[in-house]
Amino acid sequence: MSSAPKNAGPNNPAQTENLPFEQALKKLEAIVEDMETNELPLDTLLARYQEGTLLAKICQNKLAEAEVKIQVLEKKEPGPPQLKPFPGPKGD
Repeated sequence: MSSAPKNAGPNNPAQTENLPFEQALKKLEAIVEDMETNELPLDTLLARYQEGTLLAKICQNKLAEAEVKIQVLEKKEPGPPQLKPFPGPKGD
């Protein structure tokens, strides 16, 4: 049997969605590396793939939120930059 990496195992999707961007990206990178370098059973590969797609979506959403915040700062009237609350993605 192959030894499982330290970040392997079932995750609670609600906990995963609340990860900071950097932590989600780090976990995603570890999953990709594990899938590329280890011979894993099909069930394990599918579970890692599913977790990886969730992490990728989380990273994409966080980047989109950051982009909107930057655009808001750029369009702000003269004066010190201020962030406005992000309304959230539309259509999700």
